[in-house]
Amino acid sequence: MRKLYWIGLACLAVGVLIFSISVLNGQQNRLPSSSLVAEIEIPVGFQRAEKPLEWEFPKDFGPHPEYQTEWWYYTGNLENEQGDRFGYQLTFFRRAVRPEGERIKRESDWATEQIIMAHFALSDIKAGEHYAFERFSRGAAGLAGAESNPYQVWLENWQVRQFSDGQYQLKAEQDGISLNLLLTDVKGPILHGEEGYSQKGPDKGNASHYYSQTRLETSGSVQTGNGRYQVSGLSWKDHEFSTGALSSGQVGWDWFSIQLDDGSELMVFQIRREDGSIDPYSSGTLINPDGEVIGLAKEDFKIQVQDFWHSSESGAEYPSLWRLEVPEIDLQLQVQPLISDQEMNVSYTYWEGAVDVTGKSNGVLISGIGFVEMTGYANSFAGEF
Repeated sequence: MRKLYWIGLACLAVGVLIFSISVLNGQQNRLPSSSLVAEIEIPVGFQRAEKPLEWEFPKDFGPHPEYQTEWWYYTGNLENEQGDRFGYQLTFFRRAVRPEGERIKRESDWATEQIIMAHFALSDIKAGEHYAFERFSRGAAGLAGAESNPYQVWLENWQVRQFSDGQYQLKAEQDGISLNLLLTDVKGPILHGEEGYSQKGPDKGNASHYYSQTRLETSGSVQTGNGRYQVSGLSWKDHEFSTGALSSGQVGWDWFSIQLDDGSELMVFQIRREDGSIDPYSSGTLINPDGEVIGLAKEDFKIQVQDFWHSSESGAEYPSLWRLEVPEIDLQLQVQPLISDQEMNVSYTYWEGAVDVTGKSNGVLISGIGFVEMTGYANSFAGEF
């Protein structure tokens, strides 16, 4: 799934920047209010996700400008030699202002039809500290963008780049908080849904093209307010692109990426509806140690909330302990945040953070690590749009 809401969020969070670029480019755009996100009309001229793609890697690691919205998500769990733990997030969002076929040729290097937004977060678990940052830029003049050959995506000095087959470097720094990581892909791209076609609702085109790199061995360094540390661990990458809008009644989601110590991975998401029910288009994917991929429908897994955490910053109340079951394979897991406060107080407030996983698989004790994202619990924006 990974980012159904970002379609609406992208419209709002980049609103001011789109407006300024529109003025400079001689356009006139009307920005949607937050109350109208679910009613945004499907834009004409962009390609929509309506059937599976014929994937081509490494080309498809890069951008797909024929679709209006795209995101690259990197998250991970790290630790140093002393066992101190850290969680990180480095994510990039691309939003097109106008379809390729309608773009106006301009001489200025500053002219653009692409807006880039990025989030960088680092959690120092021992210190109980969570740092979160946000940036916006136009996809022009080398300030921000994405490319396929070689694959790279960047916003100023926040960047991901591929420098050899299956190896990637992540860098980000702000206000003395930084990461510099080397990621090595162990399993290759994993396609979710129907060959990477992930349906999110009943309407035609209410879907995305979605793959993950679920086991990225990671090493490098991080710096927090308490020092610089050499670290190692595991990362996870999500990449989705689409053109669409929210389906009626969908208000948020809970997304889980889990890496178990038996070499398997699990991704599940549940879309929450405004009446409190779980949307039937919730789904997931189980990846066995040998790379076998098993799709999961809504009825194939259960998520039970066992505790909550209240944010003093946003006032939102988030689930903070879960029991996750996949009955068909006799898998029962308990998922718990490493620290409660991993809330992202940026343009749109949401929770995303590192978690510990314990439980049983076919009666045998098992453990792991992961990341959880929750949206729609704090319906507040940090700025005026």
